[in-house]
Amino acid sequence: MDNEENNELQDNIITLKDETGKDLKFEFLDLIEYNNENYVVLLPVAEDGTEEGEEVVILKEEGLTEDGEDESYGTVEDEAVLNQVFEIFKDKFKDEFLFQDEDEAGNE
Repeated sequence: MDNEENNELQDNIITLKDETGKDLKFEFLDLIEYNNENYVVLLPVAEDGTEEGEEVVILKEEGLTEDGEDESYGTVEDEAVLNQVFEIFKDKFKDEFLFQDEDEAGNE
């Protein structure tokens, strides 16, 4: 990876805290609007800065944190909403990412 790509990757890295207060790093892939709500599509990043796994994380934008400075995000419990947001993401980035169907993933 050249320096320009590395800087671009660093610009897209966000750090979120989990329920226990642990910092988790993600590469921000996209912001999707669905049913008048915003959802972020993130790719987990390992501690060494490499992408961790192949599954994205989709979180719902919940507004500003208590201090009013940062966005807060929550998990999406509704499987249908997750699937719809992921389908929008896949359609939008079909030429940039190679998506694997769940059926194919289970056969490996």
